[in-house]
Amino acid sequence: MIVRIRSKDGTFRIELPPTADASELATKILEITKNADPTSLCLSDKPNGGEQPISKLLGFTLQALNIRHGDMLHLTYKSYDDTSSGGTTNSAAPDSSAATGETTEAKRPWETVQEHPVDIYWRNKDGKIPRKRDAKFCNHGAKGMCDYCMPLEPYDSNYHKEHSIKHLSFHAYLRKIQPVNPATSSATSITPPSLEPESYQVKVPCPTASHPPFPKGICTACQPPAITLQPQTFRMVDHVEFASKEVVDRFIDAWRRTGSQRYGFLIGRYEPYPEVPMGIKAVVEAIHEPPQQGEVDGLTVGLPWEDEKRIQELGSWCYDDAEMQKQGKGKIQVLGQIFTDLTPQPDDRSVLVYKRHPQSFFMSGLEAQFAAKMQAAHPTKTKGSRTGEYGSRFVTVIVTGTEEGGVDVKAFQVSEQAIAMVQADMIQPSTEPQSVIVKKETEGRYIPEVFYRHKNQYGIEVKESAKPTFPVDYLLVNITHGFPLQPSPLFRSPDPFPIENRHGIQEQTTDKLVSKLSDLGAPSIVDSRLDAAFESRRAREKVAKWLSDWHLLAYWSQVGFLGEADVKDLARIATSPELEEPSLLDGLLEKDGWQTLMTIVGETAKPLPASSRALDNDGFEEIPPELLEEMMDVDSEGGGASRPRSRLSGVAAGDTGRGGGKKVCPHCTFENDASASDCDVCGLPLGG
Repeated sequence: MIVRIRSKDGTFRIELPPTADASELATKILEITKNADPTSLCLSDKPNGGEQPISKLLGFTLQALNIRHGDMLHLTYKSYDDTSSGGTTNSAAPDSSAATGETTEAKRPWETVQEHPVDIYWRNKDGKIPRKRDAKFCNHGAKGMCDYCMPLEPYDSNYHKEHSIKHLSFHAYLRKIQPVNPATSSATSITPPSLEPESYQVKVPCPTASHPPFPKGICTACQPPAITLQPQTFRMVDHVEFASKEVVDRFIDAWRRTGSQRYGFLIGRYEPYPEVPMGIKAVVEAIHEPPQQGEVDGLTVGLPWEDEKRIQELGSWCYDDAEMQKQGKGKIQVLGQIFTDLTPQPDDRSVLVYKRHPQSFFMSGLEAQFAAKMQAAHPTKTKGSRTGEYGSRFVTVIVTGTEEGGVDVKAFQVSEQAIAMVQADMIQPSTEPQSVIVKKETEGRYIPEVFYRHKNQYGIEVKESAKPTFPVDYLLVNITHGFPLQPSPLFRSPDPFPIENRHGIQEQTTDKLVSKLSDLGAPSIVDSRLDAAFESRRAREKVAKWLSDWHLLAYWSQVGFLGEADVKDLARIATSPELEEPSLLDGLLEKDGWQTLMTIVGETAKPLPASSRALDNDGFEEIPPELLEEMMDVDSEGGGASRPRSRLSGVAAGDTGRGGGKKVCPHCTFENDASASDCDVCGLPLGG
């Protein structure tokens, strides 16, 4: 049953069976109170008077105390702060748990949760929409204000309609359902948060404890209510921004080469989006591609993603400072997913099929169900929810064809109702991509009534049952997307490293890495304090820019020949806003792992053997200068002129092969005695 508790902290609901002991109620009360002294807890069924110390109720069940479902109990207590500063000492010492300080910390989930910097940024802002003085209606001075120029609330419907903003931002929605307390300029801490995650599952065990748990029994107290599907009025992310066009272009390049669809995870950070009141945008800096098997009409990806923990940790090592957090910019993390759905026209493969449009579908039922599962696996931590979590900022981006046959990007999320229905195992995809099937009720699955509203053929809004199918559009939340006018990507490598898991297209190998480091002269780079010359600074800058690559950074952390400290330095360098800083590489150059790698690069870059030297114009190996000089010196010592030998004739230029008491072999150019008929080296006749 549900027992309501009202105190100076607000009103709370506690679920306990009627047979629960009063000690269980006391434990629940300590979880919702703040710094409460357990010995001072008193309950009453009246707002004033009749308080009974909870210590006298221990040993009795709630049913024995005549506490029923829905009863309101009034709680009074003294906090530790009050007893320590009031000058009086409580005669009864607190119990051992209070003495250890376990109850001195707030245990309510929304108070202990650590929010994202973008949430902290907007929570500390008033969110008002400023307006300029109206020259027609404002009759006051420059410093005055009236109804025509006063700031608007972030959820003002007229403003959203005028600026074609379809959804409220998440924080604007919070301000609408739970206004800010003017005294503190922040969300009131007395009233509990208004948000609570949707749940369409049967409560097990039943709060009334009047029947066996589901599926053996069910009642109105434990069964979910009927569901009316309606478009969600807010969205967790308002805009998806790709840092540069190259991010998407490199991702699509795999489809161009193979014709198979591709899947990837969006890597970047969340930031404030000023174009929408209290908005949030996801800035995509890279696309990380997991192991997958692409097909012409689909793909296969292994989930859950085993490498996600490593990628999230790698993102947390990237450059981040207090100023960025103050601006609401979070750490590099996984923002969402992206996949292609590209099909060329049969008669012209340079033109794409226009699949997704208002007359067909934007997101299929299968894709919506998959997006719901991914969003449920990536919840958003917020103080606006009683559980400390609500919704998800995990976005889904689809690359598909346009009406003109080009390439377009579409961004979506699914609603909170969609996530709850998937978690309750209520829906499944249909063979028709624009529809979703409501599953049939079975012994272990309870399906409540599901309705949706729409306009019929006469333009009248009607309410119909969603069984057996309903349009998938009721589960979607569309998100805008775009590219910056002045791109400033985080990763700025002029020679990008190959993308991971593209077997047969491009491979990530250590040979390529070592070869590039050798070409950049990385082994010869020293500390900036030891060499401040211009050429040395340019060399350090070239290496730093080449290291600024997400796929290279992910490869560093995967191959394992550099330690964690080295990879952390590489992550900091790759995402540094000042790659031209001369001292940027100094910390990395001191690491043992980097020095070992540079030794390997130096050894690998030794001069090539003679067999691989360049050939001269006549197709023969070029004679080294020192050897040619020695040969000319020998000729000079013999009294003859210094003449180079011709490789075509096999003899010195102008020599007949028989002069000077020597016979020069026309085959191997060895000088034999004048009396010899065959060459002493090759054995061939000297006359031939």
